Amino acid sequence: MRMSRAFFWGVVAAGACLGVVVVATDVNSQPPPVESAAEPAPPAGQTYTGSKQCASCHFKQFMAWKKTKHAKDAWEKVPEKYRADAKCVNCHTTGYGQATGFKDAESSPNLVGTACEACHGPGSEHEKVAKQFAEKKKLSAEEEKAVRDSIYKVLPHNVCVSCHSSQGHKEHPKYDKE
Repeated sequence: MRMSRAFFWGVVAAGACLGVVVVATDVNSQPPPVESAAEPAPPAGQTYTGSKQCASCHFKQFMAWKKTKHAKDAWEKVPEKYRADAKCVNCHTTGYGQATGFKDAESSPNLVGTACEACHGPGSEHEKVAKQFAEKKKLSAEEEKAVRDSIYKVLPHNVCVSCHSSQGHKEHPKYDKE
């Protein structure tokens, strides 16, 4: 039995497509490459400073953040009866549960909402290190490294997922219909 030319080329084309799909799937299923050096941990013993301090150097980023739900809604949309609930306050404020983090809206108003340090960690040492270079237009590689190493780009251990989980509001759906 002899194959027709069209059938033969159809089989070849199908095989080629299957090969591309297999290779693409294999490539996309690989974990991302690990960077050569892990991000160093910033100095210990830092304190929270609040987003206004961050804005003094990072104004463009601060203004972009101000337009997000992290800035606008994180605290304002929490009903009064939940503003002392640790499960709520942990995600809707900055640094809750830490020595220098959010305590309450009255005593730590600069940490209300999900601000810069919720994602980057406390910034007091970063502020000190960066302040010494405030007048410089261009930092040397060593100076840039010192500033970068004084704060996290993003806190480790999937900090985003710790609040952005589907489980977050299941115990009080839509805040008990308030």
